[in-house]
Amino acid sequence: MKVQRILPTEEAADLLGLVREIAAGELAPGVEAFEAAHEFPREIVRTLGKAGLLSLPYPEEYGGGGQPYEVYLQALEEIAYHWFGVAEAVNVHNLACFGTATYGTPAQREELLPGMLSGELLGAYCLSEAEAGSDAASLTTRAVREDDGYRVTGTKSWVTHAGHADFYNVFSRTGGPGARGLSCLVVPGGTPGMVVHEPERKLGVWSNPTAQVGFEDVRVPAERLIGREGKGFLIAMGALDCGRLGIAACAVGIAQAAADYAVRYARERRQFGQRIISFQGIGFLLADMATQIAAARALTLAAARLKDAGRPYSLEAAKAKLFATDVAMKVTTDAVQVLGGAGYVADHPVERWMREAKLLQIVEGTNQIQRLVISQGLD
Repeated sequence: MKVQRILPTEEAADLLGLVREIAAGELAPGVEAFEAAHEFPREIVRTLGKAGLLSLPYPEEYGGGGQPYEVYLQALEEIAYHWFGVAEAVNVHNLACFGTATYGTPAQREELLPGMLSGELLGAYCLSEAEAGSDAASLTTRAVREDDGYRVTGTKSWVTHAGHADFYNVFSRTGGPGARGLSCLVVPGGTPGMVVHEPERKLGVWSNPTAQVGFEDVRVPAERLIGREGKGFLIAMGALDCGRLGIAACAVGIAQAAADYAVRYARERRQFGQRIISFQGIGFLLADMATQIAAARALTLAAARLKDAGRPYSLEAAKAKLFATDVAMKVTTDAVQVLGGAGYVADHPVERWMREAKLLQIVEGTNQIQRLVISQGLD
């Protein structure tokens, strides 16, 4: 299906053309092999960094792309269309840069951001724990102040890029209970005492590892504290607002890929002497896919424009994440149905997209949490 895009500048249109060219030429050919091997495509991600695609929404003065979120999300959608595992890497890396870029001191930004935003360094985001997922304010990893730094002890769960990241945003308790006791530390990968556990055996997204990361008396210099002590929860929630928009864009990309594939199949597959797309049962299903995807894209970009305008957008980000990921789950499930038996085997990518879509309903806050956020905002 032809996607009609309205971009704010010619530069943005050229950028999106570059993203599409790289995604089709360098990402798409490798996805099946990397997924089958459960191998993280570190060099491919580094190539995206060299092309400036890991830092599009960040300031140019530190090496970012200086692009509005409206443009960044459409670039992310294009990447997800061809390889969600890589799009997830881009989204998580942007989450990991958020704290330093938004709350870091001038000295921290000058020291850390050039490496982060160049893509030479890959970031990870360590918030969740075994007993603190949706309830992030209850996390128990501790950072105890000692002399000129902190000693961090605890275990983080569901860490994307675990073992591959060069820096980890670690949300730890530096004060009392609740949200006000949390702080954010940027911990270099390979710091003594960090232990990366075995990767989780996941339903999908096998090319991007997820694992627990343990911190056993890890010493972190005081200058790696982002913001002041007690600012961690605010940093985490701000990053998640951005991340929810990223997940929504990825959901649109996956849904669009699945719908396009289903349409091509329905045009070619013949039963009872005619193409199956001519049967109303199939044609209406495809029409619903196209409509739902267009609505998800519009909702996501509307939220991005609010962010770009400096207006509150948390509720709209929650709505976009909720709606777009539910759409992705429905569209990919229906795409499998359009292909019938062929949709259930790995010879066609629709089964992979369906498995990937399920993850999107869970990460950056489950869709039940998004409904809670939205309903509380209605008062």
